[in-house]
Amino acid sequence: MLILLAAIFVLHIACIIILLTATIDNAWWVISAGNMPTDIWARWVFVNNSWHSIDLPSTYPESYLQAVQASSVLACIFSIIGIFVFVAQLFTLPKGQRFLVSGVFQFLACLCIMIAASIYTDRFHTNEQSLGSYGHCFILAWIAFALTFLSSIIYFVLRKKTAE
Repeated sequence: MLILLAAIFVLHIACIIILLTATIDNAWWVISAGNMPTDIWARWVFVNNSWHSIDLPSTYPESYLQAVQASSVLACIFSIIGIFVFVAQLFTLPKGQRFLVSGVFQFLACLCIMIAASIYTDRFHTNEQSLGSYGHCFILAWIAFALTFLSSIIYFVLRKKTAE
């Protein structure tokens, strides 16, 4: 059982790292000409041997961009809270109630990152497919969705197994 708990802890930490990387790093979209990565926070340009941050294009729908930003940050927050709750539940709650709250926080993180990636997919760069491609942060966001969903399911299943 200890090995299973350690594996779940490592999976949860991996989810947090991937969520933070997808939220903070600067490559949700990469423009092919000029190698300009676009983040959900700013666009980066390589000039005079250094990177400079410029504002995002005015064609970006502001309300959707804020929804992507907020959902990404909330996913990180929910997952970080979930790991603290997981550790606290190991020592405080009786069997059968241990992992329910952790699973709920992971599921909320899963929903938030899915919302962020879905809005980004639907509302941004729909007419620019020939100019660039989705970057590694966008891909990491979808991977984080899958891993947080898997983690939340494991917490719910583990709760049922320890209830008996």
